[in-house]
Amino acid sequence: MSDKKHLFAILQALFVTFLWSTSFVLIKYGLEEVSAITFAGLRYTIAATVLLAYMIFSGKLNEFKNISKRNWISLIMLGFIMYFLTQGAQYLGLYYLPAIQVSLFLNFTPLIILIFASRLLNEKPTIWNIVGVFIFLIGIVIYFFPLEDLQGEPVGYIIMTVGLISNAMATMLGRSVNKERKLSPILITTISMGIGGVLLLITGFSTEGFNPISIRNIGIIVFLAVVNTAVAFTLWNKTMQELLSIESSIINNTMLIQIAILSWLFLEEPFTFKTVISILIVSAGVLLVQFRKKVPKV
Repeated sequence: MSDKKHLFAILQALFVTFLWSTSFVLIKYGLEEVSAITFAGLRYTIAATVLLAYMIFSGKLNEFKNISKRNWISLIMLGFIMYFLTQGAQYLGLYYLPAIQVSLFLNFTPLIILIFASRLLNEKPTIWNIVGVFIFLIGIVIYFFPLEDLQGEPVGYIIMTVGLISNAMATMLGRSVNKERKLSPILITTISMGIGGVLLLITGFSTEGFNPISIRNIGIIVFLAVVNTAVAFTLWNKTMQELLSIESSIINNTMLIQIAILSWLFLEEPFTFKTVISILIVSAGVLLVQFRKKVPKV
């Protein structure tokens, strides 16, 4: 692996995390007019359509023939959990809570996965994982206490708890589906995202109705669908071919800091010294929770 190629992959991955971080701000803007579930449904349905169009024009449509009945069941489950439940909860969470708090909730995911893996898969946590859990919890306590200082509505915390659990389940299921290597990542993403997006749209239209959307918010939805979803996921998958898993984890963890800064700049959410300290501590804890083995030499 050349140094230039490796550096380019790092910069590309950082760019993707920046795009994903801007999503939190753009969603908060869009939620001023568009209902949460409908908003999420439009984004992921459009993104899946773009990916499907890419597969058609690149001659990859034949990959659909490789999908077995068992694969279809897994993809439907993945679409339901990863997009319908997880993304639906995230959009609702952003409606009721500040962006930084939603981001902190999602950072619980590696901790939940660690618990699931130790219980269900009999994977014993390392000493670093245990230390990471304690560091992570210290950071959370620093941020969320005293409780009377918290912003947002209580229902938002309930919704994000559901979203957190479903996100952990989706991550584990996604790893299982991709680990088999029978289907390409883009095929898995296209189908699962399409299923989840359509379910979100149906739910949104039936429960929230459909109101006219302004040009600005149409632009936000299209940008989120095409750039922050279809393009960003494709770029991220490419970086995964060059970067070590620990490098990807470190880069992905920078989102917490990016979201905090962007929320402060564009959403006027508080960015105090306590916030900075708690975010740094949480980021360190999350990294250790995900740490599994020594980084191999390149």
